Amino acid sequence: AGHRVIREYYVNDAGGQVDVLARSAHLRYREALGETVTIPEGLYPGEYLMPVGQALAAEFGDRFVDAPENEWLITFRTRAVAAMMVMIRADLALLGIEHEVFSSEAELQALGKPEAAEAELRSRDLVYDGVLEAPKGEMADDWEPVELPLFRSTQFGDDQDRPIKKSNGSWTYFGADLAYHFQKSQTADQLIDIWGADHGGTVKRIVAGVAALTGGKTRFDVKLVQMVRLLRNGEPVKMSKRSGNFVTLADVVNEVGKDVVRFTMLTRRSDAQMDFDFAKVVEASKDNPVFYVQYAHARIASLHRRADEAGIAAIEADLSRLDTDELALMKLASQFPRIVETAATAREPHRIAFYLYDLAAAFHALWNVGNDRPERRFLVVEDPGATAARLFLADAIGQIIRNGLAIMGVEAVSELN
Repeated sequence: AGHRVIREYYVNDAGGQVDVLARSAHLRYREALGETVTIPEGLYPGEYLMPVGQALAAEFGDRFVDAPENEWLITFRTRAVAAMMVMIRADLALLGIEHEVFSSEAELQALGKPEAAEAELRSRDLVYDGVLEAPKGEMADDWEPVELPLFRSTQFGDDQDRPIKKSNGSWTYFGADLAYHFQKSQTADQLIDIWGADHGGTVKRIVAGVAALTGGKTRFDVKLVQMVRLLRNGEPVKMSKRSGNFVTLADVVNEVGKDVVRFTMLTRRSDAQMDFDFAKVVEASKDNPVFYVQYAHARIASLHRRADEAGIAAIEADLSRLDTDELALMKLASQFPRIVETAATAREPHRIAFYLYDLAAAFHALWNVGNDRPERRFLVVEDPGATAARLFLADAIGQIIRNGLAIMGVEAVSELN
């Protein structure tokens, strides 16, 4: 749609959760050295950390088994984050997702970017030192007022001012996020964040922060994405965060294929919850959008092969031979550029998936007319003029399907197994 887009992955490799990751990796490290371990509440139980523990054991031997945490925490944190990013990059590659830039939260903090953002906001009198009100429900004896640097987010529609630092001097998630967006706004005129829906409560404050840091000059939008519920023949796939038993993205792609996953994911608004049924997404049915669109393209490819054998081409086709129903299909095909433009403007790629399904359905309906009326078939050897015109129409439909699927990162197929 004419935009120059840089896709960036923000790595949250600073803060308490990364320390939790390091402690979990330390347990797996001890396990790899032969110790029987139990993963306590609050640490990560997933088996995906076992290879990390094994790598740490191979690198360090028993050096850190009984060592105090301060001797190994930073090293294990660095190794664990690096290992997780290897896994994440591999999963993204399986799905055909590429990022031009990977930004590290820890590196931004080491470079003093949060301090720069705070200084900018203080220069505009948008950060002050103050005390938050006690949270609702807190007893007086449980609440200790602490002076913190607060961002005046209420000036931008938030319901209260927000701290950018914790009482221990470390940055809050909000403070670190402000620094990241402040840096990004220096080189972009529009920022689009993609967040999990569980972070929806923080959207208002970060929108306010970006508006304050850029003087409202940088357009900023947050797209929330809902969770995907995995099903098999209508029954939920059992997973447990507590036990670390879950299905990975790689598991899904390896079972049904990259193109099926990408297309299926793009048949819903990002903020709508999705049921992903392993059986349904590979079903040969018009109720399965992936199959129905690909089937239309495969039919058109088959039509061309048979037309070539008959020596009929769409070159110099007389389109006046097209009837009302065929012209209606051509009119629907002509809407494609507008669909792409509106999908980009609204940042709603599912519009392209919906359109391709409607276009495929209209093509299939026209194709099926020929089942009862042979003269209306796309290939009528006895009427090369009508066939050439219909081939031209089918070419256009096929090209649009290929273009639409390409935008979605899906490969059009010429044959279905």
